[in-house]
Amino acid sequence: MASELTVVEIDQHIAYIQNALSLFPRPHSGHTIRIYALAMMRYKRYRLSDQKEDLDKSILHYTEAIFLSPLPLDGPSLNIIQLFFQLVSALLRRSKAFKRPEDAKYAVEYLRFLRELPLDTFDVPRNFVTTSLVEALAVQVKLEAGGTQDIEEMVTLCRELLTSNNPECYPTDAILAFAGVIMSRFCQGKQVKPLDEVIQYLREALKICPPSLHPVPLGLATALMIRFGTIYLNDDYEEAMTLLENLIASNSPGESPNETQILASAMASVLARVRAGIYPNPEYLEEAISRRRALLSSSSLSDELRHGLTRGMAILAEQRFNNFGLTEALQEARCLDAVRAAYPMTVVEEKIRNLHELISKTPPGNSNHNTYIEDLANWHRTKFSCTSDIKDIEEVIKYRRMLLHSTDTSHPFGFRPALSLGYDLYAAFKCSNKVMYLDESITLHRSVLEMQNFEAFRFKLIQRLVLSLSTRLMLLCRMQDFDEVMRLFPMGVSDRFARMPDRFAFSCVWASATRATRHPSISVAYEKAMSLMQSSLVSAPTLQIQHSRLVALRGVGDKMPLDYASYQIEMGQLSQAIETLEQGRALLWSEMRGLRNSMDHLSRFNSPLAAKLAAINKDLESLTMSVTPSGTIELSDGGSQVDDGMDPFGHPKSPGFGDFLKTPSFENIRIAASHGPVVIINHSKWRSDILILVHDSPPSLIPTTNDFYRLANDLKDRLVVARKDGLDSDKYKRALRSNNHESGGARHPFSALFRFMQWAQSHQMTVSSDTFQIIYPSYTPTLSALIESRKPSPKTSYKPSLLLVANPDESLPGAFGEMSVIQSLNSRVPVATLCGKNATPVGVVEGLRHHGFAHFVCHGTLETGKPFDASFKLFNDERLTLLDIVKSRLPAGEFAFLAACHTAELTDESIADEGLHLTAAVQYCGFRSVVGTMWEMADIDGREIAENFYKPMFSGMGRAVHAEKSAYMLSGGGHAIIFGESRDAPAKATCEPDILGGDILTLSLTTAVEHRKSIMEQEAQARAFKRQRVIVKETALASICPNSTHTEVLGKPEASR
Repeated sequence: MASELTVVEIDQHIAYIQNALSLFPRPHSGHTIRIYALAMMRYKRYRLSDQKEDLDKSILHYTEAIFLSPLPLDGPSLNIIQLFFQLVSALLRRSKAFKRPEDAKYAVEYLRFLRELPLDTFDVPRNFVTTSLVEALAVQVKLEAGGTQDIEEMVTLCRELLTSNNPECYPTDAILAFAGVIMSRFCQGKQVKPLDEVIQYLREALKICPPSLHPVPLGLATALMIRFGTIYLNDDYEEAMTLLENLIASNSPGESPNETQILASAMASVLARVRAGIYPNPEYLEEAISRRRALLSSSSLSDELRHGLTRGMAILAEQRFNNFGLTEALQEARCLDAVRAAYPMTVVEEKIRNLHELISKTPPGNSNHNTYIEDLANWHRTKFSCTSDIKDIEEVIKYRRMLLHSTDTSHPFGFRPALSLGYDLYAAFKCSNKVMYLDESITLHRSVLEMQNFEAFRFKLIQRLVLSLSTRLMLLCRMQDFDEVMRLFPMGVSDRFARMPDRFAFSCVWASATRATRHPSISVAYEKAMSLMQSSLVSAPTLQIQHSRLVALRGVGDKMPLDYASYQIEMGQLSQAIETLEQGRALLWSEMRGLRNSMDHLSRFNSPLAAKLAAINKDLESLTMSVTPSGTIELSDGGSQVDDGMDPFGHPKSPGFGDFLKTPSFENIRIAASHGPVVIINHSKWRSDILILVHDSPPSLIPTTNDFYRLANDLKDRLVVARKDGLDSDKYKRALRSNNHESGGARHPFSALFRFMQWAQSHQMTVSSDTFQIIYPSYTPTLSALIESRKPSPKTSYKPSLLLVANPDESLPGAFGEMSVIQSLNSRVPVATLCGKNATPVGVVEGLRHHGFAHFVCHGTLETGKPFDASFKLFNDERLTLLDIVKSRLPAGEFAFLAACHTAELTDESIADEGLHLTAAVQYCGFRSVVGTMWEMADIDGREIAENFYKPMFSGMGRAVHAEKSAYMLSGGGHAIIFGESRDAPAKATCEPDILGGDILTLSLTTAVEHRKSIMEQEAQARAFKRQRVIVKETALASICPNSTHTEVLGKPEASR
């Protein structure tokens, strides 16, 4: 086989041929032969030199040879059609190498002409011509000289090649060209049509594709990505990801990733990110983060790619924090942003200079041109983040505009340049205060809002547009901007692709805006916010994530029910206001109680359905109480969309459903007042009111003064500041005395009780000097829970048993005395003891199943920001956590006393209205009444508290012990058991209403006739005990224990348990 000629040898041949040309006149066939020889030699020289001059001369000689006399029969075995095909091949080569769309255009035209000829007659393989036409069309499309029609023609030609009569000849070049076009169009932000036909052909090609032909699976994966970004079909995602994963894993172990693998990893990262944006599923977000981390760990990434990926990773980490409240995710996001912003200015400026040079050498239409432009804009953005110089952001805007003009807006990601430019224009406005930037930003974002295939990102844009329009409204007071904002709010709130918590927060802003401006949509806004409130929690799979979402919405979402209720009160809708307050309280506990709904009523009508629902509830409860997301839950849009005639599953409603899974109606709620009126104080910035719920008549309203809300907050702040010096400090005691002294004023928040007394007198109720003795402050945040806990206990008996759980050690010397007090009750009530090695989490939970009363003597632990980790310290330092207690399903119990530290205390980073503490957990599991501690409990007080509490508790042989009696032991009988400042201080009950910390107070007033006999008996016993001081309830920071008739709180600021 002859060796390849060198450039020197080719030059010698060219010189010889040129000298020979003078021997033959132009019309002579010898002259034609030598022109053809020069064309071939110049083409060979170009293949070695890559010099455009050689290719230009080759094309010129081919053209000249065609127009000269026909080649002689005894000359080279070449005919005019073969010569023409070689000319076209040279034109195609020049169009590819030097990005000349005109050459591609002529090549396409000539090749189409050749396909019309009987090529076999001229000894030109038809497959060669067809392949060349596919390549020419590909170049034309890449250089933006062609479009959809060219892609359609390529599909037809490639399918023809694939089904030709020569199955052993795989059309590699044509398929590579076709796959390259798909990837190029995607990178350029151009549309790919007909997409379905493209995907179908690439699937066919892949079936017989050699394993080493990586562009084919890459092209198919790209087409599937485009379609997934258009119609969100999960099958496309799975197929594309499988193709990419196979490419990523194609290297042998230990080998560095090649260019194809890096590209496949980048595409997989983008694909996972898109899915996480479309579907707010925790697992999808975790996969997107995992793939982005894996890609960033590669050492083969360019600085530009790493720069963009780092920013994307920071966004994902921040989203992870917003979804799950994971502190490490927020720290990661901040670190990644810091890394991205930490580039030295010299490096940033060098990157900018290099990109300017690359752009100057890359003509528009080149597949790299837009990439360089985007990188340049991003590096200028990084520079602006360091300098805040308007000139830098103006450079960003200039290059963003260039990208925008070269992007096809019909592409699935065609919105990105306009979206980014709008953000940068807003940044320019913030930097310069020039309204022209703000105007252009608004105009651009409006245009993006009208684009197709933008659903998954529409919500964020609506938020940005509302911000921009509101900013301009404040500057120019244009009512058109206000009207547009009010049109955008319902669009964002109803966006089914947005996260539920985001939609809920946005609905709260909408409601607040309509309330402030008295817009006609105010009722709609509030109703939508209420419908999204619970859905924003249900869409999170675990209690911990739900709690994190509540914390994230603190200050916005937690006040919304109170604000809506204040509006309904303003409109005279008192019954609806009470329903709203009921729906908006203790969301986590209400949801969990809903998962344990009794199916007894439903089972009487449809036993199989009741059993099925009970099993589903149990599975959901198990998932909800898990520590981390462990499954995929498909959830509906927020709010109840069930027709009145349909059940929750879309079937005709069966008998027994009634109010199943619905918010309690006012008629059901008012049952809470069956034992006496219930006072509800609604504490809202718009207006504060006192509602009186009575069992057999409409609710009543007692208005408050305009400054009630401010005064209450001032008192709360005063106590919070004073508490930092300690509960036994003089500052805190002065603050308490000051509040008590001021409480007699008509404008003071505590005057709510006296106003209630006035109301009671006006309604012919018995009111006397000892009326306060029969007013029980309830820590129950919902009236439904109050009603539930008043239902007769199936285990109520004459002498129920008591479980004593104790873990005494050297740090609890007083525990033994307290234990002896409890064990001495054995003559009145059977006492079982779990102490030492028997006091294990499993043993305690099992013991609680068999006893109606329980008393804990041990350490309690509480960690800031982690309410579910609150725990009892048992034997060998084992912990019985709040979540462990919640998971247990206990039979109904009567009463539990948690004599450990922090059992009814909230952590600093928790939600007061939710009451996430050990006392609430014990009550949730079935105990009707629970006593807990709001702070550290003094060990020396344990014995006296137990003695003074239990002796009257179990007095009166022959009488059943009721849970209500525990409340009376702390707040009734004329005196409270008081511990604190001085052991010789006169007895005095401090029982202030909870209007400061929780914004709502539930008081149960019973008439003197109903309870007078019981009160007199308890008074006689209470006077026999040594009086000491107990602060029954800390005024401003009251613990809220949900779902309990009476959950009392004790405490003492001394050496603690």
